[in-house]
Amino acid sequence: MADDVAGNNGAATATAPSTVRRLDGSEAAELAGLAAVFEDLQYVLRCCEHLVSALAPPQPDPALVEALWTGALIGYVRCFSGRAGVLTDADLGRLELDGDVREFHGMIKKLRDHYASRHVNPRESFTIGAAQGDDGRPTGVAVVSAPRPLVDDTTVRLLGRVAYALSALVDSKMQETQTRVLATAGKLSPQKLNSLPLVHLST
Repeated sequence: MADDVAGNNGAATATAPSTVRRLDGSEAAELAGLAAVFEDLQYVLRCCEHLVSALAPPQPDPALVEALWTGALIGYVRCFSGRAGVLTDADLGRLELDGDVREFHGMIKKLRDHYASRHVNPRESFTIGAAQGDDGRPTGVAVVSAPRPLVDDTTVRLLGRVAYALSALVDSKMQETQTRVLATAGKLSPQKLNSLPLVHLST
């Protein structure tokens, strides 16, 4: 994982390391947070790419569209978590995109709350009525559902553009933080470095 992030974002090392030691300082924690947000933004982009195909004629699959759109919404809003402290609404002003990005961002947050609700069905609304016979008397109960519209291609593409621009912003922060982390690690003696916990790399 460490090599994947480094490789995607201009790592200080060009080849996969044979040994990695865990760093627990504040700069390392900052870099880990940036990496997590960057990966979330990449996930949002992948969801948007699949959504563009899923929404194409002749007939979108509502279940697939909802799954991808819900994933994209949750992943995007998570990038602005106050606990992570990586991105804030103020960062939206740094993006060179047309239109009111802040308004769109606010809409996306509301949609996330709707699609990830623990209490409300995001797909359909239901109305209960009494079926009436010719004589005016009730003959049964009708459960009438009204499907909510699927997300449209324009909204998906706009979210993709915002996520892409934010990825570039986070990537820049990662580059700066990687440099600081490497400088801090460079001050450690080989003996001190060898005493740090090993990070097990997947093969």
